[in-house]
Amino acid sequence: MSGALQRLFGGLNPRAMLALSALGVLLLFMPWIRPEFVPLMVLIFYFAYVGQAWNIMMGFAGQLSLGHSLYVGLGAYAAAALYIKTGIGPWAGVFLAIALATAVGGLIGYLGFRFAITGVYFALLTIAFAEFFRILFDHLEFFGASGGYYLKVENRQVNDVLNLRGSPTMFYYVMLGLVALALGLCRWLLSGRLGHYWLAIREDPEAAQAIGINVFRYKMFAVLLSSGMTALGGVFIAFYYNNLYPEQVFSMGRSIELLLGPIIGGLGTLFGPILGAALLQVVGEALTDATAGAQLDGLKQVLYGFVVLAIVLFLPGGVWPWISRLLGFDRPKGDR
Repeated sequence: MSGALQRLFGGLNPRAMLALSALGVLLLFMPWIRPEFVPLMVLIFYFAYVGQAWNIMMGFAGQLSLGHSLYVGLGAYAAAALYIKTGIGPWAGVFLAIALATAVGGLIGYLGFRFAITGVYFALLTIAFAEFFRILFDHLEFFGASGGYYLKVENRQVNDVLNLRGSPTMFYYVMLGLVALALGLCRWLLSGRLGHYWLAIREDPEAAQAIGINVFRYKMFAVLLSSGMTALGGVFIAFYYNNLYPEQVFSMGRSIELLLGPIIGGLGTLFGPILGAALLQVVGEALTDATAGAQLDGLKQVLYGFVVLAIVLFLPGGVWPWISRLLGFDRPKGDR
């Protein structure tokens, strides 16, 4: 086994490998088995992907961000504007989206880490930047301001992957691929030196600094990678929904939606963001159906909040570590 493959698959529990393979096969054929589930699965994959991106920053490196919708919005607007104004496709626009998001993320990280802004104060800094860009884009006529920014919706007989124009099934496979790539990348990083540095910084930054780890540098790596990956998710969501509103895409609520998956699934684990996204979307869909005939406004949100609260109270480490132990996926060195 080559070094790269060893880092990806070395030491994995055979039972976990078998379950992962079976899940992969099931997901590949899901659009043919249950096509009515495709729109829901697209949302699950999206939140699993951006949740994994946020997990790099908080779960692996221990840096709390409550303004990650900022990078979703920057990525979405950058790629959408490039497509609308110049006709350049979204995959080329990804480079602009990532560059813009990493530049802003790098600025936030530099200000926070250079001036020792940590913990809840760093979280407030991320919120402040997200709010600043929400207000900015709400007044920029170039991007439609508060009236919204719209991509042309075309009815196509054939899916156009290069321009992300097509059916929900096409978006399903694009997002499934992104989730798989994010999972593989995080597994590869965690099994190497960078991953070990992140975990040391998360547990005790002062001790990590004392043993020679450049804490500032590796915190910055986490911020840059997390912001860039999140911007890619923003590109996808812009071309999936075809409209952007600053009040929605940059909102605090979107940031909370993004981070709930990793927290519910298992913060700092590889499969926690995926499982958490699936649970939250399935519960949300089930509650929507269950409360469809109810006349009480906000009933779904109340029930949803109780479900989330129950998970946090009874499984504070997340659902994935519990399931991992239950199914025997644990390894001696942890369940990553």
